[in-house]
Amino acid sequence: MMLRPFLLFCSLFIVFCGQAPGQKLPTGSRPLVLGQSCVLSGPAKNLGIEMRAGLLAAFSQANDKGGIHGREIVLLSRDDGYEPDRAVRNTRALIYDDQVFALIGAVGTPTSKVVASIVKESRVPFFAPFTGAEFLRTPFNKYVINVRASYFQEMERLASYLVDKKNIKRVACFYQNDSYGYAGLQGIERALAKRGMSLVSKGSYERNTVAVMGGLRDIYKAEPDAVVLVGAYSACAEFIKLSRNKIGGDVVFCNISFVGTDSLREALGGYGKDVVVSQVVPSPHDADITLIDEYKEAMGKYQHDAPIGFTSLEGFIAGKLFVQIGLAVEGDLTRENFITTMEQVGKFDLGGLILEFGPTDHQGLDTIYLTRIYPAVRQLQRD
Repeated sequence: MMLRPFLLFCSLFIVFCGQAPGQKLPTGSRPLVLGQSCVLSGPAKNLGIEMRAGLLAAFSQANDKGGIHGREIVLLSRDDGYEPDRAVRNTRALIYDDQVFALIGAVGTPTSKVVASIVKESRVPFFAPFTGAEFLRTPFNKYVINVRASYFQEMERLASYLVDKKNIKRVACFYQNDSYGYAGLQGIERALAKRGMSLVSKGSYERNTVAVMGGLRDIYKAEPDAVVLVGAYSACAEFIKLSRNKIGGDVVFCNISFVGTDSLREALGGYGKDVVVSQVVPSPHDADITLIDEYKEAMGKYQHDAPIGFTSLEGFIAGKLFVQIGLAVEGDLTRENFITTMEQVGKFDLGGLILEFGPTDHQGLDTIYLTRIYPAVRQLQRD
């Protein structure tokens, strides 16, 4: 993937999404500034880079049409390296120094967890975090707005596939040793318990590493027939490659969406055949959805160096949804009016993809898709 140098080496990115020639925003109108703390460096950097690219494509498209009621949308992105302490510093700086209208597109469970209390205290909307963690859904927090379905929902879908459809009885879980991994682990344990089952083994690794050998040994002591992985693409790819080289057999590997499907596929190469990944957004190649054509056009025009894939599509969906809600606000665009409008309008059609919200429901999507990697044709197909 081609990346501009500043994407790799700067800790703060200030992006003014410009308007098209001949289309001017009102002189003197105040920009609408949004803040993003996400991973832009390290082993999981592609997740943040691609999420950010999707957001920027959506905001550039909106600014070409006059922004939100004449206000240009500006995205400030700070690199947290997928580390909680840096996420806290970034979030405080974005809220109190940069005075952003909202936080958008945070990446990761451990980073989101440590800023949840800051969000609640400051009453700044925490919009479309790239995580399905349950603590962002229960208990209900009016300032947290989720686009994607939860990890519990993803794990239920994977358990249905493995147990109900494939009749697999011996399931293990390899997970990241932090709140993200625990959220996924809890999800698969819960889904299996509904079926009178439990995991046959568990193994873990440390965030921002690919040190998976200890977890691999723990997993295969019980000879599982399937392994559900809860990690980022680099560690999960290492686990799967080592498994196929050292263990062999016909073990089924399943990942949840946060893994970064396209980065996982690239990292696995020929080892990726038949690896299953659950998704929370439609395929970025689904020609039947108008939104997908719009997404591809916007990415080609504004973010042509970024890949077309599930993560940047989720960023685009988040950005487009934010714009639709903002445009629906009557009167002053305040944080409270933004949230109230979202709850009262309820249903937002982004072009064949409908998100629904309510006064006590701040999760827009619930559908889970299953995909399978076929490296030979370099594409993902729905299972």
